[in-house]
Amino acid sequence: MGLVGTAAVRDPGGAALPRGFWAAVRVWLEKPQVANRRLSGAAVQAEGTVPLGEGREIPPSFAAAGAGGDGERQEGGAAGAAELGRLWREVRGQLHLPPPLTAWGEPGELRAVLRTLLPRGRPAAPPTRELAVQDVCNGTVTFLPLEENSEGKYLVKKCNIYQIQLKHIKDEEWSISVVAPFPEDWFSDGIAYPKLAWLGNELLPKLAKWSVEQKPSEFKSTLSLISVAKYSKVYQDLKEKYKEMVKVWPEVTDPEKFVYEDVAIATYLLILWEEERKEKGLTKKQSFVDLGCGNGLLVHILNNEGHSGRGIDVRRRKIWAMYGPETHLEEATIIPGDSHLFPDTDWLIGNHSDELTPWIPVIAARSSYSCCYFVLPCCFFDFHGKYSRRQSKKTQYREYLDFVAQVGSVCGFHVEEDCLRIPSTKRVSFVGKSRTYAAAERAGIDQRITQFINARRTCAVATRDTRAGFNHEDRGLCKEGGSEPPEDETETAGTVWMPGFQPREKVEQIRNCASLPRDFVDEVVLNVANLLLNAAPQKSCTDKQGGNMNAWNQGESLSLREVAEHLNKETLKKLKSEYGGLQTLLKNNHQVFEVLNGRVHIRDWRKEKPPSKTKPEVKRRLSAEAFKTRLCWFFIHHPDGCSLPSEACPYAHGTEELRQSQIIKKKKHIQ
Repeated sequence: MGLVGTAAVRDPGGAALPRGFWAAVRVWLEKPQVANRRLSGAAVQAEGTVPLGEGREIPPSFAAAGAGGDGERQEGGAAGAAELGRLWREVRGQLHLPPPLTAWGEPGELRAVLRTLLPRGRPAAPPTRELAVQDVCNGTVTFLPLEENSEGKYLVKKCNIYQIQLKHIKDEEWSISVVAPFPEDWFSDGIAYPKLAWLGNELLPKLAKWSVEQKPSEFKSTLSLISVAKYSKVYQDLKEKYKEMVKVWPEVTDPEKFVYEDVAIATYLLILWEEERKEKGLTKKQSFVDLGCGNGLLVHILNNEGHSGRGIDVRRRKIWAMYGPETHLEEATIIPGDSHLFPDTDWLIGNHSDELTPWIPVIAARSSYSCCYFVLPCCFFDFHGKYSRRQSKKTQYREYLDFVAQVGSVCGFHVEEDCLRIPSTKRVSFVGKSRTYAAAERAGIDQRITQFINARRTCAVATRDTRAGFNHEDRGLCKEGGSEPPEDETETAGTVWMPGFQPREKVEQIRNCASLPRDFVDEVVLNVANLLLNAAPQKSCTDKQGGNMNAWNQGESLSLREVAEHLNKETLKKLKSEYGGLQTLLKNNHQVFEVLNGRVHIRDWRKEKPPSKTKPEVKRRLSAEAFKTRLCWFFIHHPDGCSLPSEACPYAHGTEELRQSQIIKKKKHIQ
């Protein structure tokens, strides 16, 4: 009675446990949203050691207990530590841990964590406070829900107490259990406290997995520089405020991804800037310039929220016209140099700013001593063009991030790294808001920046020459310390900092195979499909339709290389002029092909999953509008016809089934 669930855990070699268990507990304490999707996070107010014995006082070190066990940001500071001490004095007299909970050890010290669980969504449910008590000696962590009474004192909500236990069975065998003393009285609010079965069926397996698979992350924890509690509230407010943008989005990009991503970035900056104003005693809201602002939504939100600033991009977007005169956007080309400095601007922003990304710390450093920057790197660019890898021990992304951080350090910034909560694989950002040098030393820093930029350029030339067969080892070009800039570059450094810098083109070239002639694409698709269908040995799938056994030829799978070898030189030459080439063309024709792990397959529509009921409304609407608006390739070209009956196939079986596309009509109406 009271046992919610137990998971067996093996620790080969004994390298992970018990340390891995406490790391897993730490994840549940600080990032409960990774397991419970109805939470947006947890705010840890304070933590520290607390006495177990009744007569013992709070230890002197407790007053400073604000730092997490692994250096995470705590939200309460000294005030939170003081509150934790008061709470412990109030609740420890209420505590008697009945079986099956493991009682805390002999009089000594425990570690307590005071946290607030933050619900997701609107209307937001009230946050829940909780005291987690870790007994390392006995391998337990006990979660004590707290309720505030009319007198302002906290009581333990005993019906929802639960404990996570680690036990060593023998050798490599361990077990992790979740127990609750009063399962019959458990109250589930569906948010902070799901049903007890969820703890056993969902949380417990995750804890067991994390305990033995804990690997040190190469990235910072999410939102480590700001208050998670503030972020959760402001994000929900802004998401509600700007949600209509999804419905009127005129660009071809995914509206949900871009709208909510920019809402999240705006939320982060608003809180970061609010905390900066408190730290520096400022009353006026910070000004900004967003370099490479793209669709301009981030600028629009920041302007609306009271920050003066503008966005600059080489190419105007259709959506700019929808924002109104209060949103300041400029169509211009940024060439890093003395003509593009911003001495009266507080912050420079680089949100997926491509070729400008490494230049933003440089522009900030040279604009003024007080100018700060925020950069969210995406595509990999150096000062002179595409970034070239120099290490194989790191991922390309981590190596590039280290380079961007190095640029900030060379420019004299205290560079802080953080991980944003956005729907993107590139979530790591850098903040430079303070300097490592005095204002009088700017000239020396500026010279160091120039040498660093020129050394990067020289090294890139050396790398290209080495690949071409030249040897520059004796010239010492690629050393970290850099080399003196050539005379001609020193002379031009006063105007353009990198002669030959290539900004993005004003007119975006479409090179994703979409501009290829339709007849050419159809011919390649037919040739590749016949190649797969006629490849030996053939694979057949048996399908049951209406009680009859029909063999439908699914063909063979071939690697992209094998497919390319069967295409003529002129076709390959035409494809190579497009980004992605053959693979992009095949993926664009997803009705016919499936490209997985570098191999090309004929798509079998019988294996496709039915549309999810939880699919976003916009995507569901687009799918419905596209239904039967294109002819079925299999119905026309496949020797066995379509594998689906007409009523189940999203494509038209013959011209009589064709519907007019509503999507085209809407796009024309918007334009």
